[in-house]
Amino acid sequence: MNFRIAIIKCFMLYAVFNGRAGRAEYWWFFLFTVIIGIMATVIDSTLGLDTAIGGNGVVTTLIQLATLLPSIAVASRRLHDTGRSGWWQLLWFALFIGWIPLIIWLASTSKEDNKYGIKPVLSDDIDKI
Repeated sequence: MNFRIAIIKCFMLYAVFNGRAGRAEYWWFFLFTVIIGIMATVIDSTLGLDTAIGGNGVVTTLIQLATLLPSIAVASRRLHDTGRSGWWQLLWFALFIGWIPLIIWLASTSKEDNKYGIKPVLSDDIDKI
């Protein structure tokens, strides 16, 4: 899966929390949200809107709102791919201690077929390369 396909797939499955997402799909979308967030911050700073809404600019806030739901959905599908429930995302609220296992799980390899569905066809397993 490449960058463009991952972005299109994540926006097509905007609020779909069931199923599975491969490692590449999740991390490409994560990279996309980081890049688009930096671009929005630059636009806000250039236009002088960087403190308009609680420290964030208007453009940054709109981008964050537009990518919030698909980010949660793809992370949920990614956790399903590792055999875990999407509710484990609540560990983001547990300061640094909760982030460590969550990042490890999101970066781990895909499991074989599990209760969340079959293994994604466009898998990014290193073993098969």
